[in-house]
Amino acid sequence: MYQSLGFGSQVSKVAPITCKLPDEKSKRLRALLGNVKLSLLYKASVHGYKASAFHQRCDRRGPTLLVAYNRSGYIFGGYTSVDYAQSGQYITDREAFLLSFQGKIPVCIKINSGHHARLDDAGGPNFGQQLYFCYKNQPVVLNHRGNAFSVNTATMYGNDAQLTECEVYKVKQIPQSSAINKQWRNVLWTANRRAELMGLIRNYKPLMTSVSRVRILMIGPVGAGKSSFFNSINSIFMSRITSKAMSGSAATSLTTQFRTYPVVDHHEGRLLPFVLCDTMGLEEQSGAGLDIEDISSILQGHVPDRYKSLRSLQRRNHGEDHCVVYVIDATKISLMSDKLQEKLASIRRKVNSLGISQIVLMTKVDEACPLVEEDLQSLYVSSYIKTKVQEVSSRLGVPVSCVLPVKNYSQELELELNCDVLLLSALQQMLNFADDYLDDADQMEDNIYI
Repeated sequence: MYQSLGFGSQVSKVAPITCKLPDEKSKRLRALLGNVKLSLLYKASVHGYKASAFHQRCDRRGPTLLVAYNRSGYIFGGYTSVDYAQSGQYITDREAFLLSFQGKIPVCIKINSGHHARLDDAGGPNFGQQLYFCYKNQPVVLNHRGNAFSVNTATMYGNDAQLTECEVYKVKQIPQSSAINKQWRNVLWTANRRAELMGLIRNYKPLMTSVSRVRILMIGPVGAGKSSFFNSINSIFMSRITSKAMSGSAATSLTTQFRTYPVVDHHEGRLLPFVLCDTMGLEEQSGAGLDIEDISSILQGHVPDRYKSLRSLQRRNHGEDHCVVYVIDATKISLMSDKLQEKLASIRRKVNSLGISQIVLMTKVDEACPLVEEDLQSLYVSSYIKTKVQEVSSRLGVPVSCVLPVKNYSQELELELNCDVLLLSALQQMLNFADDYLDDADQMEDNIYI
């Protein structure tokens, strides 16, 4: 950048304004937002913390990303897809979100339904009239409290309101090219593929003739989507949205007893060759939710349907499990506590000792990534989702190929092709893994008789 000083042909070179945002974190944010370029518009330490300086550089510049930094080392901020214009209007923006880096991964907080994203006034940038950056022209962030965003300020910025920097970036979409748009997993998003998957599942027969239906055990934290997965699979084969299993959002597990859910094929009027087993949600606290000591009894088939208390269990065989599925919320994997991670690790060790096949279902991918929320077919184009899959793989100690991203049916009233393809692909993989276990068990049985 050169600036004329008015002395003939002499010019003085002005140092370019540098971004404080580290390259690695910039890459993560660009992956989160899709195929975009970030251009620095405003830097408070250079242009000043005054609202007028912010608006002079950021008004009518399209979608923007605000990134703030505080004394405690937190990096956080928010995104809005609607221009700043000092219109005095309340802005509706379903794409708006707050963000905070938890380690290397940005965690998004989506705007709650029915709330405005911000008031487009002459003040500094605000989100939901709840979080005010550069409040009253000072290097501070103010949490005004509100309901637009479900914010935990301790997690988001350590309750340290003193800013050391505030930057605003213009977010510009880069035209997609075939090279950029290459999927990192191959999926056919077609009605023919859905029909093919449904046919494979309908005609599936367990490898061992003594097993009529394979049992798939679902394990995961509270609210991850275990029951919702059953409801989604059941909906597909019923050809309508169903809600047979209790599901939803709650602080403690909505599943209060061990449940086994067979699925009926509405088209052919018969039971399908698998059973989904739903457990209580895992919780951090000792003695809350599913207990690790319960796992052995469940895995070995000693627990009947609708059983609540495993402490007084009479050990009768109700059928062992052939595949274990860990259900993990994509929006919360970075927030998983050490206690919960250790619980999962303990369960994995127990399952490994029994030789049972294991897989991970990563749910709520649409809530984790705005690009995927807009178009589910972008799932395997999204580099952000790819990083989440890698993170799940690392935290749980499973191969990347065993992590399956899906979107359960939650608020839809009609079935949707892309959703069905993902869910059916995941179920087909579970049946394949169950066959791997049965094949090993069959070979062990043969060796005993040799």
